[in-house]
Amino acid sequence: MIVPVAPQYGGGSLADVLPSIAGALSVPGDTNRLDLPPAARYAVLLFDGLGWNLLQRYAESAPYLTSLMPASRSLTAGVPSTTATSLTSLGTGLPPGAHGIVGYTTLVPEHDTLLNALAWDVPVDPRRWQPHDTVFDRMAAVGVATRNVSKARFETSGLTAAAFRGTRHRGADTVEDRLDATRFASREGQSSVVYVYDSQLDYIGHQQGSDSSQWRKELAAADEFAQRVRAALPRDAVLLVVADHGMIDIQPEHRVDIDSEPSLTDGVRIVGGESRFRHLYCVPGAEADVLATYQERLGEKALVLSRPDAIAQGWFGAVEERVAPRLGDVIIAALGPVALVASRRHAQEAGLIGLHGSLTPDEMLIPLLIDAGR
Repeated sequence: MIVPVAPQYGGGSLADVLPSIAGALSVPGDTNRLDLPPAARYAVLLFDGLGWNLLQRYAESAPYLTSLMPASRSLTAGVPSTTATSLTSLGTGLPPGAHGIVGYTTLVPEHDTLLNALAWDVPVDPRRWQPHDTVFDRMAAVGVATRNVSKARFETSGLTAAAFRGTRHRGADTVEDRLDATRFASREGQSSVVYVYDSQLDYIGHQQGSDSSQWRKELAAADEFAQRVRAALPRDAVLLVVADHGMIDIQPEHRVDIDSEPSLTDGVRIVGGESRFRHLYCVPGAEADVLATYQERLGEKALVLSRPDAIAQGWFGAVEERVAPRLGDVIIAALGPVALVASRRHAQEAGLIGLHGSLTPDEMLIPLLIDAGR
């Protein structure tokens, strides 16, 4: 069985990147936990889906990025290793149990329905759902120019309000637009932090698989883009290249369809999370039976835990009282080559090849690549 990777909150996770930058910029209350090189200007380039193991496996497709690896290190994502959770940890500097975005889809207790944190498809105020100040808030308060370069449509999203408030959004839908926005934003103010987001590796991985020739081609394009971002920055700026999660390919024969096995739906009201990390919300009183059923069905292919046991494992960091009800009554983290799809409830997931969300090294380990320029 694959040994799960514990999230390294507090000194080795994605949540530690921005607090370390803030510490390097002498923002009160923040420390440079990751020992980043000193600078007045930083850019954080996040490639969605660029796992540390994938980068090592396909190093020949990314000569620039891999040239930075000897002087760099890996970090862990948080749990679950999924985009909405990771981006909020990046922006807030907090583990999921504090910021409260604890999965791709999770229960909104007051509505008794699922919130898709990427689509933000339930009328929930993101500033109440995630009430903590962001690291960008703290930096902007002391005069650091903070900018968010990503797709124009993300400016008004609930996730942006939850994770990246405190930044000025620069809508950029093409490579050239992103480079122009980065070039301009990185020179604003006496000090600056620019966040740049690129989603294509994740998109190709989901559709074609992360071990596909198409993914390697996209990695080569990402490598070229990273070089161009570096060239667009001032010479004395520090570029950090990170990711939100890695990825693992699961073939169709290894999918378990919750909606096609009656024993897996007994006692389950709502199926949340995603296929590598499920939150199961149970009929009251059925929690123990659901836990036992899934433990027997999945065996060593997954960790199947009750909510209290998952919290005790430290998966989410310290869990605030308001956040705990958003977690499943039963939580399933896939370890073996298995995906828990729900063909009726979440049909869009059933055909995906590249997946993420769980605690395997391929999903949890992400790069922290540093180019100090000069």
